[in-house]
Amino acid sequence: MPTTLTPSALLERFSLEMTGKDVPGLHEAAALIPPSTRINVTFLGNEDLPARLTASRAVQHAGFVPVPHVSARRLAGQAELEEFLGLLRDQGTIEDVFVVGGDPHTPVGPYDDSLQVIQTGLLQRYGVAEVGIGGYPEGHPDISDDRLWGALTDKAAALRDQQLRGTVITQFGFDVAPVFTWIERVRERGIDLPVRVGVPGPAGIKRLLAFAGRFGISSSAGIAKKYGFSLTNLLGTAGPDRFITQLAQGYDAERHGEVRLHFYTFGGLKATAEWITAFEAAQA
Repeated sequence: MPTTLTPSALLERFSLEMTGKDVPGLHEAAALIPPSTRINVTFLGNEDLPARLTASRAVQHAGFVPVPHVSARRLAGQAELEEFLGLLRDQGTIEDVFVVGGDPHTPVGPYDDSLQVIQTGLLQRYGVAEVGIGGYPEGHPDISDDRLWGALTDKAAALRDQQLRGTVITQFGFDVAPVFTWIERVRERGIDLPVRVGVPGPAGIKRLLAFAGRFGISSSAGIAKKYGFSLTNLLGTAGPDRFITQLAQGYDAERHGEVRLHFYTFGGLKATAEWITAFEAAQA
């Protein structure tokens, strides 16, 4: 018989995401976030190194676990990678990182994808113990499915070979069906890393759809209605309550392995933390 989860159990040890500009929002939301929550700090092109370091340090000082991003295609070269890793090490925020290819179509330097960064061996040399890698249940608008599967398999193998702990964080979506199908295919390939399913925190519908379009995520009328909003009424705000409930109901430990949630805080850290608190209270 399938081993399912309650929505509250699925929410245990969730993770969050923030940018370098979100430090004030972090301070506002801190009292609502459980201690030791993992908080990813993005590596955006319009933010500089001091902003990324300050954000990671703020996460740690607030009692949470910083997970700074390393964007392969935004790195000018090995020197810049080592500078970033060295500064993270010096301030004590190096143990966990998330390595991603990044947005630029043309790499700024020698790294075309996250696998090349992992293969440098520099991560563990500077003290990294766990590496997050990306997953795309609905594919990627600029990368073929074959390449995505090959990359995921190769990255999982590289982490295993280098004795680094790993986790997969997926892109967000509005439909649980492709998420479950994708996780099952991950397990069929022998990849047993924990999977954190990407969930959009509560945000305006227009904003959610803008991000969905950017990442090639399906947002047909049927899927939108299933998620809890209408494409004909874009003025409201949507939260992931239906998505999380459906994910918990469809979860099967034997088929899906370790699954947790990762919140993309499009509506802000405080709004996301408040929504999680209220959702959990409603489950009691």
